Amino acid sequence: METKKAKPQGLSNALKYLFGVGDAGFVLMSNVETFYFMNFLTNLANFSAPVAASINSVFSIIDAVLSWIYGAIINGTKAMKWGRYRSWLVVTPWIVPFIFACQFIRFSQNEGLAAVLIVIAAVVSHIIWNLGYVANSALVAVVGKTPDEKATLASSRATWNNIGSLAFSYLGLPFATLLAGVVGEQNKFAACAFILGIVMVLTYFAHFKMTDGYEDIETDNTKALTKKNKMKFGEMLKALFTNPQLICLIIADLAKWSVNFVVKASAVYYFVQAMNSPGSQTTYVLTTALGAMIGAYVSRYLAQKLSSRTTMIISYCGMAVTLFLIYLLYSSIGAVLVLITLAFFCYGMALASAPALYADAVVYSTWKDGKDASGWVMGLQNVPLKAAIFLRGVIIGAVLVSINYDTDVKPLIGQAMPANIQQALTIPFALVPAIFCAVGVILLIFGFRITREKVEQYQKEIDARGAAE
Repeated sequence: METKKAKPQGLSNALKYLFGVGDAGFVLMSNVETFYFMNFLTNLANFSAPVAASINSVFSIIDAVLSWIYGAIINGTKAMKWGRYRSWLVVTPWIVPFIFACQFIRFSQNEGLAAVLIVIAAVVSHIIWNLGYVANSALVAVVGKTPDEKATLASSRATWNNIGSLAFSYLGLPFATLLAGVVGEQNKFAACAFILGIVMVLTYFAHFKMTDGYEDIETDNTKALTKKNKMKFGEMLKALFTNPQLICLIIADLAKWSVNFVVKASAVYYFVQAMNSPGSQTTYVLTTALGAMIGAYVSRYLAQKLSSRTTMIISYCGMAVTLFLIYLLYSSIGAVLVLITLAFFCYGMALASAPALYADAVVYSTWKDGKDASGWVMGLQNVPLKAAIFLRGVIIGAVLVSINYDTDVKPLIGQAMPANIQQALTIPFALVPAIFCAVGVILLIFGFRITREKVEQYQKEIDARGAAE
């Protein structure tokens, strides 16, 4: 049996403009947890506040600790029949809706047992969905053969990601409320999680179909290809620790995710509490979602003109400047809305550029070590993402404690806040993410030196080696 080689072709129109519908489906599903998991625990499952916080903390910590293993599994195990990466888009995702829905069901009146069952459902559903998520991320490096193709795929993916976020912001709760009329108030989020999980399965299948023919298929008779793609654990560690540029990228990537998670989680403290303007919170949700979506789309053209690395550096500079200006101009809601929209326009650019840089790191690793570490390297994007989710609570909690939120601030909610408290509540919303982005700029400029020219040179040498084998 001969190797089924990937087709030597450019990107199809479907890949150029529709690659990312799977990410929109994933965001629609996972946002049920992001927006409503704590609400379910405290208001529908009726857990006490300490138990609800413990459930959320335990599974979040386990999820963060496991964030590095998915790429290792994909690159360290035998490839399946549809390819080392594409196969994961159809083999496991269909299991997710059933287990994810259990995360929103209280199965026992015993609080301890019920909490344990929910934690198990949360951990298992995340393990399964992360395998598909990482494989989907790796396809940017596998399908894209040139820096421009990778930038286009990453941009399309980020654009659809933001479309999913925007859709859920306005349709998620009404959909769950509609389902409550069928399954009952207590089960509305379980039903919502299940149905949107099915949407994720279908959209991942769309990715599976549109990438057909773009990945080499390993068989028992293609030992050279398997040797190139399958990695031992020691080889994975070598691919990471002998590549300081990849380490710098991972650390810098934490800034992008801090803008997403920390800013979004702390916005309510600024708009609703510090400024007593709930209407501005609604406007913020809309304008930032649109800004991120447009930024993600525009990035493909900037990357082709300037390179993904330069585009990401520009986006980080933009986020650092606009967020710092928000901290200075906190008293003007109008100025803040304009600046935060610009910040999320830059965030959209960064969200689109980052996968292309990880894909460049894959090329560097393959050139250097002779091993295709696509799954492992692309899977490492999960590490800063999960770290930012953990830091979200740490940063916001630290600021709230420092200003005596429970005793000094809560009694003033709904009234005019003193200027010092208004600005203090802008620290997690703007100042801390701005500092993260400024550090990220330094790391990207001086730490990540894989340029477009170098990537093209590395790829030519890799192709020459492959032709000689």
